[in-house]
Amino acid sequence: MTSILVTGANGQLGQELQRAVPQGVALIALGRQELDIADASAVSRKVAEVRPDWIINAAAYTAVDKAESDEEMAMAINVTGAENLASAALEFGARLAHVSTDFVFDGCKSRPYQPDDAMNPAGVYGETKQKGEQAVREVMGDDALIVRTAWVYSAHGNNFVKTMLRLMSEREELGVIEDQVGTPTWAAELAKVLYLAIDKSLAGTYHWTDTGVASWYDFAVAIHELGRSMGLLPRDVTINPISTEAYPTPAARPAYSVLSKEAMRQATGYTGMHWRAALNNMMKELENG
Repeated sequence: MTSILVTGANGQLGQELQRAVPQGVALIALGRQELDIADASAVSRKVAEVRPDWIINAAAYTAVDKAESDEEMAMAINVTGAENLASAALEFGARLAHVSTDFVFDGCKSRPYQPDDAMNPAGVYGETKQKGEQAVREVMGDDALIVRTAWVYSAHGNNFVKTMLRLMSEREELGVIEDQVGTPTWAAELAKVLYLAIDKSLAGTYHWTDTGVASWYDFAVAIHELGRSMGLLPRDVTINPISTEAYPTPAARPAYSVLSKEAMRQATGYTGMHWRAALNNMMKELENG
């Protein structure tokens, strides 16, 4: 048996990791109430007790806009927490799979970001995730596994898909940004790939999202189409494309955050699922209750 300790058990990814445990894996999943990763002594005690083969750090401060005014908490979870887990993993002989984000890039490129592209975050959230990556690498060196992802959603928790379905059920018309481009990622697919990466004992920095490319507007249109066909929405809603300038937010978003998955595909042998197919599967879960 391979024993895996998962942090952030109550988040979107944490819940999917619990739903998709492969044969031969013993999973210990802990939420923040069970383990505050910003508490170094608590992390050390827990890892010493569990003695996992791997730790998957699915815990993160992900409130992008709130981070601009709550930097201390974002740093505690995304930087100090990541460093604490890496230190405990090193001390007790575990490997660490650390989940990071497209927000470590500035979004100024026009081709998919490679894992070794220079990081240049545009806001506090991205900066804390960059520093978290750096802390993990400094502690664990070449043994660290870092997997960056983007636009994560699932049937659990708060995310773009569920927000869109709520707004579409309440309003007759919506404006959605069309000049930010990336790839949606179903948390269930990300969980699957993390388990494949662990099975292959990968190390280094990789990217994973679903396949294909979309704007937030494209994503919203697809949600509307599926929501109507599945009976999740009571009526048609007009969705208008708008610019980033028309919807200012406290934190800057990358205009282009498509991530290159080629290295992960080659390393795991898994091609992935197109984002439309993944969205269909997730929304079937909502349809079925």
